[in-house]
Amino acid sequence: MPDAGLPGDALRNRFSILVPSAARAAYQGGDERRAATLLHRARLLQVPGSAEWAILERLEGLLWIAVQREVEGTFALDRADRVLDALKLEYPGLEWLE
Repeated sequence: MPDAGLPGDALRNRFSILVPSAARAAYQGGDERRAATLLHRARLLQVPGSAEWAILERLEGLLWIAVQREVEGTFALDRADRVLDALKLEYPGLEWLE
């Protein structure tokens, strides 16, 4: 687990490549629903329970909350945050999509 304990900036530098450019563009263009869908597709390619999976799950959850799908988003955050906590990684936020 070489990435355990990475602070926010180092985490973002290490893992920001996970976020598809199309998801960033959709978010920046105001289409949070499309951005969430693209993050979901990217997450499906990751190993469940991995840092990569948790980062994408958390970002997707934040976007679902933004588009008024609070229950789905809250469950996504809960799943992701448990993994991130176990790995001692900081929580990524929507600034990853900017």
